[in-house]
Amino acid sequence: MSTRTGSHQLSNGLVVSGRPEQQLKERQPTMASRAVPYTGGDVKRSGELGRMYGVDLSSGDHHHHPPSVGPPKLPSRAPSTSQHNSGSARSGPNSGQMGPKTTNSGPMSKKSSSSSFSGPMTPIQPTGLITSGPLGPTSSNRRSGQLDAPSAPSSFNKAIYGSAVTSLGEAVKLGFRVSRVAMWVFLVVVVMGLVVGAFLLAAVKKPVILVAVVAVLVPAVVIFIWNFAYKKKGVLGFLKKYPDAELRGAVDGQFVKVTGVVTCGSIPLETSFQRVPRCVYVSSELYEYRGCGGKPATANQRFFSWGCRFSEKYVADFYISDFQSGLRALVKAGYGAKVAPFVKPTVVVDVTKDNKNLSPTFLRWLSDRGLSSEDRAMRLKEGYIKEGSTVSIMGVVRRHDNVLMIVPPTEPVSTGCRWPCCLLPTYVEGLILTCNESQNGDVIPV
Repeated sequence: MSTRTGSHQLSNGLVVSGRPEQQLKERQPTMASRAVPYTGGDVKRSGELGRMYGVDLSSGDHHHHPPSVGPPKLPSRAPSTSQHNSGSARSGPNSGQMGPKTTNSGPMSKKSSSSSFSGPMTPIQPTGLITSGPLGPTSSNRRSGQLDAPSAPSSFNKAIYGSAVTSLGEAVKLGFRVSRVAMWVFLVVVVMGLVVGAFLLAAVKKPVILVAVVAVLVPAVVIFIWNFAYKKKGVLGFLKKYPDAELRGAVDGQFVKVTGVVTCGSIPLETSFQRVPRCVYVSSELYEYRGCGGKPATANQRFFSWGCRFSEKYVADFYISDFQSGLRALVKAGYGAKVAPFVKPTVVVDVTKDNKNLSPTFLRWLSDRGLSSEDRAMRLKEGYIKEGSTVSIMGVVRRHDNVLMIVPPTEPVSTGCRWPCCLLPTYVEGLILTCNESQNGDVIPV
């Protein structure tokens, strides 16, 4: 029984095991054995919590008191333990009255360093976020508060539009539509004439039929080559001569051509290289020249010719004001609509053998699109229709809830046969968009 720990009696008469309070104070407490004091709702007795809220602790029972002589009391254990631990938990008794350079208690002065952890609480910001510093820039190394402005993106990043903007293909598709029956009849007649003419030439020595067949076949081949070479110019001539319609008298479902001034819709476009703002149509095309050798830009690029290596074309919904009636119509060119733009681009960058030094802006434009700057001749062409330009639109009129719209036609537009020019019917699919004025010319301010 002599080896057992003694017991002692508390002031309330309860007998507990263990040594009295004076012997426990001789032990140096550690961080793991630090007890949380009971404050009873009094902020002045809560130590660091009271100082964090800016409560004046100069008056009150918060200084370190010497241990009282006599039987220990239960309420006096919590304050003595908390004060003793608050000094030993840090590297020195910082809760007492020390010099102004080492104290960590009391209200924070305006000239105190940013490493002090006590002082008045920072007021709540208008955003509702509780931060450890002001919203404005400070000299401290704190990262809280207002974030720095994000770095500006590269001025030549590839534009990323949503579904409201239509991404077009490389070129407008123009095709001929001739009756298959007429083609097969013509081919059968030509083959039969060649066979009969060759037989008569070999048997009777009379080349009359063969000469007649060749006389018919040669003009047909010439007309076909002429239509293939003059196809785009013929379509542009047809679009230019097509009469303008008045929107005021146009009925629903009527195919019309409207000429007027355009204005941007909800999504204005911008060219990728020249950064021309507020456009309804933009295009950027990179061409490369292939000599006697080298890698072709496209699969069907021939030698000693230019090939399109990269192309991006965008068009969105816009408005057009008719010159004749003054009405304003919404042109539905976005959301994946079929559009056939006839806009002549201009050369903005020309890299030749004599001028192979690429500008930093052009190199950045290439790198943003994953294109290599190889040692070859290149040309960058850009086309656009800026807000305020005069354009011509060919489409179908639609009226819905007092809204006048021009939508793409469901069937391809045919130019018809033009016998004076020896041109066969050429078909254009989608909404036709033409702009005749120069890109550098003045536009009407809107």
